[in-house]
Amino acid sequence: MTAYGPVQVQVTMVDSKITDISTLQLPNGNQRDLDIASYAVPELRSEALAAQSAQINAVSGATYTSEGYVESLQSALDRARV
Repeated sequence: MTAYGPVQVQVTMVDSKITDISTLQLPNGNQRDLDIASYAVPELRSEALAAQSAQINAVSGATYTSEGYVESLQSALDRARV
């Protein structure tokens, strides 16, 4: 949960490799939230897939969304015991 709303992702894995990351929830209370998500989430997803972990950089201008994304991603990976 961020100051602007929930961020939740779902991770798909094959043989302990992250093959996809889907976004289930994002802050969407106003147009600014949607604008931030539209540029930040694809970048965060791409970085996470390349890194194969939640150890990724925040997207400039999307600090809260980035932090929520990383937290949710790490939680999903922990549940998968990766």
